[in-house]
Amino acid sequence: MDDQEFRLKADESLTRLYNSLVAASAKHDFEADFAGALTVEFEDPPAKFVVSPNSPVRQIWVSAHSKSFKLDWSPHKGAFVLAGTGQTLNELIAAAVSQQLHEEIKL
Repeated sequence: MDDQEFRLKADESLTRLYNSLVAASAKHDFEADFAGALTVEFEDPPAKFVVSPNSPVRQIWVSAHSKSFKLDWSPHKGAFVLAGTGQTLNELIAAAVSQQLHEEIKL
C-alpha cells in the first residue's frame, strides 16, 4: 500500500467511525470530534480517546484506557485490524467506549 492509498483508506475508515460515534453519542454520554485525528471525550468519569493515522508506518493508532493500539490494514476484512485479536477499528472503539460507559454500545 502506498502513501496515497493509505491516506484514502485511513480517511474513509475514520470518517465512517466518526459518523457511527456521532450517532451513538445521541444516546450515550460522550462527544466525538474529527479534525485530522478523531477524539472521543467523556465527562464522567473523565477520559479522552484519540484515534489517528500514522502515515510513515501506514497504521491507525488508538490511545484509550492508558493503552496504545496499532492497527494495520487487512485486505481480507477491508478494515484496519488489531493484530493478535483480529478486532477491527470499529470493534475496538466500540469495546473501549462500552468499557468507559459501563454499558454496551454498537458502532
